[in-house]
Parts: sequence; C-alpha cells; structure tokens
Amino acid sequence: MTALTAPARIRGRLALPAAITVVAGLVVLSLFVGVYDLASDGVGSEMLWITRIPRTLALVLAGCAMAVSGLVMQLLTQNRFVEPTTTGTTEWAALGLLATVLLAPDAPLVVRMLFASLAAFVGTMVFLAILRRIQLRSSLIVPLIGIMLGAVVSSFTTYLAVSANALQMLGTWFMGSFTAVVRGRYEVLWVVGIVVVLVALFADRLTAASLGKDVATTLGVDYDRVLLLGTALVAVATGVTTVVVGFLPFLGLVVPNLVSMWRGDNLRANLPWVCLGGVAVIVVCDIVGRVIRMPFEVPVSMILGVLGTAVFVVLLLRQRGHDG
Repeated sequence: MTALTAPARIRGRLALPAAITVVAGLVVLSLFVGVYDLASDGVGSEMLWITRIPRTLALVLAGCAMAVSGLVMQLLTQNRFVEPTTTGTTEWAALGLLATVLLAPDAPLVVRMLFASLAAFVGTMVFLAILRRIQLRSSLIVPLIGIMLGAVVSSFTTYLAVSANALQMLGTWFMGSFTAVVRGRYEVLWVVGIVVVLVALFADRLTAASLGKDVATTLGVDYDRVLLLGTALVAVATGVTTVVVGFLPFLGLVVPNLVSMWRGDNLRANLPWVCLGGVAVIVVCDIVGRVIRMPFEVPVSMILGVLGTAVFVVLLLRQRGHDG
C-alpha cells in the first residue's frame, strides 16, 4: 500500500508548483505578444513598462478577482451556476458607473470605482433578498432569476445611456477588453488583490456559511455578518474590475466548477487553484484575442463568452444527468 501511495503523494505535492510554473510561463508569454515589436527600436523597453506590464498585471488581478468572486457567490447561494454575471452584479456595477459619469463627469477613477462597487453590493443584496422569498430554489431557477434581474437592470442602464447620448461609452464598458489598460489606469486593480487576501483570511467562515444558516450558527458563525462580508467582497471586486476593464463573463463560473469537480469543495484548499485557473484562462483568452486577427484585437469578453457558454451547457447537462 505504501509503495502505491507514495507516488500519488509526490504527484500531489508537485501539482501546485507545476501549475504555478505553467501559469508563470503564460504570464511571461503575454508580455511578448502584441503588434508592437519591443526589440524594434530604443523605445521598446519604455513600451514594455507603459503597456505590456500593466496589461499583464491587470490580467492577473482581474482573473484572480473574478474567479474568486464566482467561488464566493457559489458558496453563499449554495448553487454552482451563479457568479457575478449570472446574478446581475455586473449589470448593477455598470449602472452605478453610468450614474457616476452622468452626475459627476469629472469624477476621478477612484470615485467611479466606489459608486460601481456600492451599486454592485446593493444589486447583489436585492438578488439574495429575492431568493429568500422563493420556495422553489433548484439549481436552474437561481441563475435564471439572476439573469432576468440583470437583463432588467441592463435595459434600464441602456435607456439612461441613450437618453444621455452615452450609448457608445456604455458599449465600451460591456466590451470587456484590456486594450486601454496602460500605466496610470490599472493601479486601482490592486484593490481586488486585497479582496482575494480577505477571502483567504475568512475562508473558514465562508465555508461554514455555505452549509446554511442553521449549521453555521451551530458552528458559532454569525451567518448574516458573513453573508454581508462575502457580498461586499464580491461587490468590490466586480465594481473595480468593471470600471477598469469591463465585463468578464462566465470566468467565475468556469474556473470554480472545474476546480471543485477535481478537488472537492474545500474553499481554503481550492483558493490557490481557483486563482491560478482564473489567471490561466483569462491570459490564454487574451493571447488568443491578440493573435487571432492581428493587428486587430478580439475582446476578451467575446472569447470568454464562447468558452463560458460551452462549459455552462456541459454543466447543465451533467446536472440533468445527476438529477435523472
């Protein structure tokens, strides 16, 4: 038995370092993919620091944030099919961002981030309040409610944008692209790094809350407080990401589900894998988007949407098979 388990233990210990090495390789590759040739003239090193490094750091931070946000949302709602783009959270963040731009056009990026996060928090709480009043809460009903709520909010946001002649600006937010990320425009994304650290610190409480209010209370966890904390963390991550890069659909759905299918539902143990998976998926999608129609770029949100839709359908069919 020992001879059989020793290789498995070695593989288990080497799995995470190997994954870190692969993701680091993708990150380095991202630095050298693009239309501009960094070795073409003496300005190459300057362009590296102005565009490539900020863009790559934004990819890493946004990938971690949205993947972890999806994991937290799935724990709080006890449903594997929810994440910020299937609960209306991103649509509420866009509404808050548009309201800030219309009411205070000269507001700095930090103020827009705060209002977008606040709107995302309010919207998520509305979604959770609606869930509490619904008796039938199957695995499909919950994301359906979130998608419907997001569609209503998105329609209202579009109406405001049309009325204020800001529809083109709204379309840019919905695009979900890292093209405009340069030095001086991505630094607020470091806030989402703090969010990931806080999720790691409160992992045990979030895991207890995922078992339900009664079980969490029995374990000595204040369920309502943890629910507010988790919602606030998701709202901040979604709001900041929306302000800087726009929508990143299904990232928080794909990565946590794949990790859970492989490793189970231990939040603390899965958190590094979810972060690595989020970074790997978004970096690969960004590289594909830059290469597939060079010198033009395909928005990351488009590639993520195609990939996420395929995974979502597979998960639905898999869930239907289990129910059957």
